[in-house]
Amino acid sequence: MPQLLYLETVGCQMNVLDSEMVVASLRRHGYELVEDPSAADTILFNTCSVRQHAEEKVYSALGKLRRLKQKHPEKIIGVLGCMAQKDQQLIFERAPYVDLIVGPGQLSQTADLIERVRQGDGRQAALSLGRRDGSTESIRRSHETFDPLRDPEMRPTPFQAYLRIQIGCDKFCTYCVVPMTRGPEQGRPPEEILAEARLLADQGCKEITLLGQTVNSYRYRDGERTTTLADLLYKIHDIDGLMRLKFVTNYPKDMSRELLQAVRDLPKCSTYLHVPLQSGSNQVLQRMKRGYTVEDYREMMQRIRDWLPGAAVSSDFIVGFSGETDEDFEGTVQMVRECRFKNSFIFKYSVRSGTKAAERLPDDVPEEVKRRRNHQLLALQDAISEEDNQRMLGQTVEVLVEGPSKAAEKSGADGPILQLTGRTMCDRIVVFDGSLRLVGELLPVRVADCTAHTLIGQVVTGHAGPELHALDVLASSPVRV
Repeated sequence: MPQLLYLETVGCQMNVLDSEMVVASLRRHGYELVEDPSAADTILFNTCSVRQHAEEKVYSALGKLRRLKQKHPEKIIGVLGCMAQKDQQLIFERAPYVDLIVGPGQLSQTADLIERVRQGDGRQAALSLGRRDGSTESIRRSHETFDPLRDPEMRPTPFQAYLRIQIGCDKFCTYCVVPMTRGPEQGRPPEEILAEARLLADQGCKEITLLGQTVNSYRYRDGERTTTLADLLYKIHDIDGLMRLKFVTNYPKDMSRELLQAVRDLPKCSTYLHVPLQSGSNQVLQRMKRGYTVEDYREMMQRIRDWLPGAAVSSDFIVGFSGETDEDFEGTVQMVRECRFKNSFIFKYSVRSGTKAAERLPDDVPEEVKRRRNHQLLALQDAISEEDNQRMLGQTVEVLVEGPSKAAEKSGADGPILQLTGRTMCDRIVVFDGSLRLVGELLPVRVADCTAHTLIGQVVTGHAGPELHALDVLASSPVRV
C-alpha cells in the first residue's frame, strides 16, 4: 500500500524546483501525493527564510499540526529547505513534534531519513556545513544538489519548467541569508544542464526558465574553457520542442553585452529581465553591500535599452533598511519613475538572524514608516505598470497558454465561460476566454483591456499559423476581470 505524502512549498522558484525533485524521488519509493495534510502519512514543508513572513507562515502551519500529531503519533512531520538550514535545532525546540529537518543541500536524503524515523531511530537531521565550518571544498560538497529527477505532475503546468544552472551565492548582501542557507556559488556542468533540458523537452516542456541566485553570474570552468550563461543559451536554444527560454534572477553588474546580444539574436529567448535594484540610494546600497551604485544601474539600463529596445525589466526593492532616510527613499522613488519597471516586488525590511545586517546594523526605521513607504512605492509602480499596459491596447501578442485563470469559470449569456491565462514573451500576464484544449499552445491574442498587472484580450481567429488550425470556439468579446 502506498505511503501518502503532503508537501507544501513556501518561497521562490528554487523551492518550487526543489519540491518537484523531492516528490519525484519519493514517488520512486512508493509515495503518492494528497492535498489534505490530515490524510497524509508524511507531511513536509519546503521552506523559505528570505523574509520573516515566510518563516512565520511555516511555524503557524506546524502549530496547527500539534493536535494531529498527538492523535496520530505515527504520522511523520518534516521541515525542508532554507529554514531548516538556518534555524536547525530551533525548529525542534519550537515544534518538538517535528521528526526531521533537511537542508537544501541534503534533499536527496529525504526518503532515507523518513524511513529511519519510521523504523524508530528518532529525530533525524541532515544539514550542510556553515560557511566557516570546514575547507572550501568540503563546504561546497555539503551544499550540492542531487541528480535531477523531474516530475511533470509537480509543475504549475507540464509545458513549463525550471532548470537550475547554479546553486548558492557569494555576494553576501548584508540583509540576505541565502549565502548561508544555500552555500557557495557553484555553476553546474553545462553537459548536465543540456541533458536535463533535453529531458524536459522530451517530457513535452515548451518553456524553460533557467534558475540561479544571480543567474547571469553563471560561470563553469573546465580547464581553460569557461562557459557563460550566454553560451548556455546558444546551446539550449537548438533543442527541438522548446519554444521559449527565460532566466532569473540577474545581478546588475553581470548584465554583459555578450548576454544581451544572445537574447537579441536568439528568437526563443524571452525579452524579459528581472534585475533587482533594491534601493535608489548609494548610501543604502553600500550598507546593503550590493556591489554597485545607482549610476552603475543606470548604465546597465541604458545597455539593455540599446541592445533590447522592447525588453521588459522588473525589479526588487527593500524599503526601510537600516538608516534609510526620507531622502534615500526619494532616490528609490525617482529610480522607479525613471526606469519604468514592468513590475516590482517590494518588501519591508525584516531582520534575518545570521546576516551581517542583524549583527552590525540597527533596525532603526519605524514600522509605520516602512509601511507608508511600501504603500507609496507599490502605488507608484502600479500606476506605471497600468500606464505601460494601456499602450498595448489593440496590439496582438503571442501567448503561451498556461491553463485556467484564478477567475476560471464565469457565467455568460450562453452558459459557463472558461477564462484562460498565459504569458507573453515579455512575461506579461494575459487572460482571455477559450477552451482547455488550448492549454500549452502558443496563440495570438489581441489586447482589449488591462489592469496594472494583467492584459485582457481575445484570441485572434482566422490566423493562418499551423498552431491555430483546430481552434475551438473562441471569445467574441473581451474578458473582464
